[in-house]
Amino acid sequence: MALTGTIVNGVAIIIGTILGMLFTNIPNRFKETILNGIGISIILIGLQMALQVNHIVIVLMSMMIGAVIGELINVEEHLNQLGKWVESVISNKRVHSKISQGFITATLLFVVGAMAIVGALDSGLRGDHEVLLTKSILDGFTAMILTTTLGFGVVLSVIPVVLYQGSIALLATTIQQIVPNIFLDSFITEMTAVGGILIVAIGLNMLNIMKIRIANLLPSLVVVGFLLAIYQQFF
Repeated sequence: MALTGTIVNGVAIIIGTILGMLFTNIPNRFKETILNGIGISIILIGLQMALQVNHIVIVLMSMMIGAVIGELINVEEHLNQLGKWVESVISNKRVHSKISQGFITATLLFVVGAMAIVGALDSGLRGDHEVLLTKSILDGFTAMILTTTLGFGVVLSVIPVVLYQGSIALLATTIQQIVPNIFLDSFITEMTAVGGILIVAIGLNMLNIMKIRIANLLPSLVVVGFLLAIYQQFF
């Protein structure tokens, strides 16, 4: 089944979040140090992804245009409202105002990157779920660690992960027929680079070095595809 890898990925995130919730009552000094360690590691992950860039101008323009679009529609505020709504529905003392931060952080880590796209394509085209199964293990462990400091909001990332990877898996045959391989390969590379920059921003926020409205930069991930298509059309 084309969705097997995606479903396993979603379940792994849920299990990781549940395990992480069991450790949320550890002393604050432990949480602080763990959060700092996660922040530093996330910056390293982001840098590794960002350094894969082939066309730095496309990435730069994507970030600039994406930032303008994000600020115009105020993505950050909408996601914060979603987080507040979830808090009010759950109404649990163990749920903190970090729900939106957990959701955004986990979603970027789990959705952005080559494994999500390549794994979903493999699942849809060949029924090969090896990449997504490997990703599931990584995501489950990451979800557990993130939940200990960012709380329940991490589990909400299951929704975009399943929708994103599931859509690619189900449309894999169509995507392969419509999108040339050379464009798809380039898009994965440049989108991973843009995503890497956003992940570095997450790390900086977690370390309280800067306060970046990361959600308002999310449109950059879409803009990069349009700019790359224009570049390949005329250059």
